[in-house]
Amino acid sequence: MFSTSKIKSVDFYRKIPRDLTEASLSGAGLSILAAFSMIFLFGMELNDYMRVSTSTSIVVDKSSDADFLKISFNMSFPALSCEFASVDVSDVLGTNRLNITKTIRKYSIDSRLNPTGPEFRSGPVTKAVKHDEETDEEHGEGSVLLNGLNFDRISHKHAVLVVNFYAPWCAWSNRLKPSWEKAAKIIRERYDPEIDGRILMGKVDCTEEADICKRNHIQGYPSIRIFRKGTDVREDHGHHEHESYYGDRDTDSLVKMVEDIVASIPLQSQGASNNISTEIKDDAKRPAPSAGGCRIEGFVRVKKVPGNLIISAHSVSHSFEASQMNMSHVISHFSFGKKITPRVMSDLKRLLPHLGGSHDRLNGLSYITNPSDSHANVTIEHYLQLVKIEVMTKSYRLVEEYEYTAHSSLIHSPQVPVAKFHFEPSPMQVLITENTKSFSHFITNVCAIIGGVFTVAGILDSVLHNTIRMVKKIELGKNF
Repeated sequence: MFSTSKIKSVDFYRKIPRDLTEASLSGAGLSILAAFSMIFLFGMELNDYMRVSTSTSIVVDKSSDADFLKISFNMSFPALSCEFASVDVSDVLGTNRLNITKTIRKYSIDSRLNPTGPEFRSGPVTKAVKHDEETDEEHGEGSVLLNGLNFDRISHKHAVLVVNFYAPWCAWSNRLKPSWEKAAKIIRERYDPEIDGRILMGKVDCTEEADICKRNHIQGYPSIRIFRKGTDVREDHGHHEHESYYGDRDTDSLVKMVEDIVASIPLQSQGASNNISTEIKDDAKRPAPSAGGCRIEGFVRVKKVPGNLIISAHSVSHSFEASQMNMSHVISHFSFGKKITPRVMSDLKRLLPHLGGSHDRLNGLSYITNPSDSHANVTIEHYLQLVKIEVMTKSYRLVEEYEYTAHSSLIHSPQVPVAKFHFEPSPMQVLITENTKSFSHFITNVCAIIGGVFTVAGILDSVLHNTIRMVKKIELGKNF
């Protein structure tokens, strides 16, 4: 057994009897100053321990999403019909995809960007259509020429009115003309408008009757529309529940299309205004756009190389008048990569306040042009340079985000205008890592602060005390 005296011999902190110590005013002042210094330095150390620190490095992009990049967007085009609105992508490697529909949704909108109905399903408008090979035979004028004076009267007189909206300068319109007139003559002979009255085939020259074509949202020539009696609502600026025909344009196909429509209409309904079935039984006939604008939303996946996302009016069997096309648009959302939840983004902003400031730089911006201000149509181009940012945190193993810069310009060109987004990914990426601090390191620093301040204060007190004593001895020696 160890005795008490032996245990006391290992005491590092031997005590001096209080009666042998002497308090001084200078010592008290230094003690108070040392205490405040300890508290101040402890607060700074605690703040540094609680503050998040990061390290940033630039490395070669080795993305976990392989070689592809997701582009998400929501854009409104007040003057582009959903009927021909096409989303295309291309890149420097030769990839060229037209009219992407699988991941894209379209909604008809009015001039105020308000939706006018459910999702618009345009279907494969890029499919080539068949025409008559021989068009030399003359069949006369079988269809009725419609204009602003007789259009409403005739459309309300017959149960169904099938109209060809055309332009004389359009090659596709001129190719359709003989087949259309021949089919119209055959239908007139089979279903006399004066006796039967269920159906009539007509035509509208959009260069002469611009108001009628605009009211029915005609943007591509020729456009074949099927008007059913009783479905027009003029109070809503021509809103309707009509159909567009995208099938083959040879005489036999046109006649079959019309006869299929007539077969579903009872003969006694010729003078009635009852609702007639508008069921679409084949892909050749689809609902016509109910407004002149289109909201396009969705995403596309592209290769991670410089490329283009293009929004345009596209069809392999229609013509477009460049001077009448307006690609003005409002961008509600445009981003790259995976969507980050608001909670995660909030945590990232705690880590880096500036993070996320340019991952949606185009959001809420409007690019509106007026074609009447210039003789040349306007293509709106956006040049985007993007860089990937990876953030390694304690809460989340890895968060990926793309930020980009955007520069936009208006280009006058004789070609049909488009809205083009040119993107250029950087081959490098920014890697941001959160630096963790151990609690043991914090405790060590706190002990160093307390011990250091105590030691320094003791040295100062000893120097000050000895100096005062020396001064007093000198003064006593002089007086002595």
